[in-house]
Amino acid sequence: AFIEHPQKSSQCVSTALERLPFNNTALKKLPVDDTKESGSRTVPGACFSRIWTLQPLIRPHFVALSHSALALLDLTVQDVLSDPMGPEYLSGSRLLPGSEPAAHCYCGHQFGLFAGQLGDGAVMYLGEVESGTYGRWEIQVKGAGVTPYSRDGDGRKVLRSSIREFLCSEAVAALGIPSTRAASLVTSDLYASRDPLNKGQRILERCSVVLRLAPSFIRFGSFEIFLGRDEFSGLQGPSAGRHDIRAQLLDYVIETFYPCIQQAHSNRKDRNMAFFREVMMRTAKLVAQWQCVGFCHGVLNTDNMSILGLTLDYGPFGFMDRFDPDFICNASDKRGRYSYQAQPSVCRWNLARLAEALGSELDGAEAGAILDEFMLTYEAFYLSIMRKKLGLVRKEETEDSELISDLLHVMHNTGADFTNIFRLLSCVPWPEEGDNERATVGPVVDLILQQCASIQELKVANMPTMEDRELAMILSMAQTNPVMFNIVADRSGVAQQLERMGRLKELLETNEDELKEKQRDDWIHWVSRYRRRLTRECDGTCDLPLIKKERLSVMNSNNPRVVLRNYIAQNAIQAAEKGDFSEVERVLKALEKPYSDAVGLEPLDGPNAFGEKEQRGRDLTVGYDRKPPAWAQRICIT
Repeated sequence: AFIEHPQKSSQCVSTALERLPFNNTALKKLPVDDTKESGSRTVPGACFSRIWTLQPLIRPHFVALSHSALALLDLTVQDVLSDPMGPEYLSGSRLLPGSEPAAHCYCGHQFGLFAGQLGDGAVMYLGEVESGTYGRWEIQVKGAGVTPYSRDGDGRKVLRSSIREFLCSEAVAALGIPSTRAASLVTSDLYASRDPLNKGQRILERCSVVLRLAPSFIRFGSFEIFLGRDEFSGLQGPSAGRHDIRAQLLDYVIETFYPCIQQAHSNRKDRNMAFFREVMMRTAKLVAQWQCVGFCHGVLNTDNMSILGLTLDYGPFGFMDRFDPDFICNASDKRGRYSYQAQPSVCRWNLARLAEALGSELDGAEAGAILDEFMLTYEAFYLSIMRKKLGLVRKEETEDSELISDLLHVMHNTGADFTNIFRLLSCVPWPEEGDNERATVGPVVDLILQQCASIQELKVANMPTMEDRELAMILSMAQTNPVMFNIVADRSGVAQQLERMGRLKELLETNEDELKEKQRDDWIHWVSRYRRRLTRECDGTCDLPLIKKERLSVMNSNNPRVVLRNYIAQNAIQAAEKGDFSEVERVLKALEKPYSDAVGLEPLDGPNAFGEKEQRGRDLTVGYDRKPPAWAQRICIT
């Protein structure tokens, strides 16, 4: 053990946590910085730095545990709760026997610019546990204190952000999307000063720690520590030019996590190209899965991209409520670099940075060709999932892409709730001969319209987001210099603002009744088209009852009933900050079975996150699987 800490008497019977079988392979196979110097510093020539001193929480206690994540370590909730030292062990306040605390060194491109050394500034690697059932898992605690990579930070996470990370890690995994896991959440009586809205208003919040699991937390940025000086930022990686360590890290990743690729190739460069292609494929599939459930990562920097194709680091994430291709979940992302519709192209850009970091380990031309396949690969994964969401399980038609695109267009124009609309589409009746189309689809369209926005909501949603002075200048240019205006109007940001203004003008000239009638017509038209496509699933020789049953089964297992919307997380946070952790537990229970109709989803009945008491029968008494309350739109995540 590296850290002196009071140990139990040798006569005491060890607990399940104390018997965890650690096998810390990463520290054995990769260079480790053993410097005992305290404080932040540049760490050259190493992939990890040892943590020599624990920074215990004050009176740590559990907020919640994930039974499914603990099971990956062959642990049960009872194993953890019955250990009197459980909150200390799982918060990094007490050393687990066999663990070797360390922090991982990595760099990253943040919002498009190389930021130099970053690293685990609030995360402590504990080691890797060998599970007899599920293989080896790296475990780490997030929020355990200062590391060599903390820069000006205190290495702490607070209850608010820890609840979001804990719940979303488990929610995304339960949706069937590759993700790091969260096994436990511990809070304490230690406080940290934070400015949650970045408005210069600091408050004291409880320091809290999430225990995270993954086969590995190595990321694209792990390979960027070897980059030379960047021409734009002037920064370089702490191990610039150390191609020997780069090769060592690459060998470790491929041999450990891509053994089939290692075994299939005797030529090193062929092996590396196969590895890069596999990372591209996993990344393309991952972002397709995000898009199909309306998930936005929020900070898709290269240091937040897993080398294993996992959803990594839950900061300002968001699941879309009203469908909007320009949806931005991170209030700090002023230019929309990481908007919903930008995610696929950003992932491709990040893959290009990974290729640059791998340098001579790859063949440049071949790597470029693999990158050129990314969007086609992504689109194939996306279309395959979307067909399942629509219950198109027997045939693939070229028109399906247009059908999906038109559905999203109608959803956008009507301000429809993304998650709930897809769940409702399983209610669209199978077409029967002699149907009166409008009468047959009328009831389901009525349900769909309940998930669409009011005229006032759409007016707010279509207000220009560009600064007033900049917008006024562009509009003036339209009058005084049409040639220059046409050039400027082709830029994506300006075109987006002009499109918003066009929609807003239409809305200002429309009343609520006219809007609802147009929304009804648009949905009846699309639903009718969708039903015609359903008829082509059966060629006349099929077992129609079987196809109908298969359609509903596939749709209901690909369209979640509940996702972790921001207001759901906010309700749980608000209750927890008052000492009531039951809402975290209840939300976790619902999120663990997102496709089930059996789990109760009634929300906490009390004031909302803004301290407002809604009328009974209105916003707060509807379930978490319904259209969000009005106050949900005012939640700001940075």
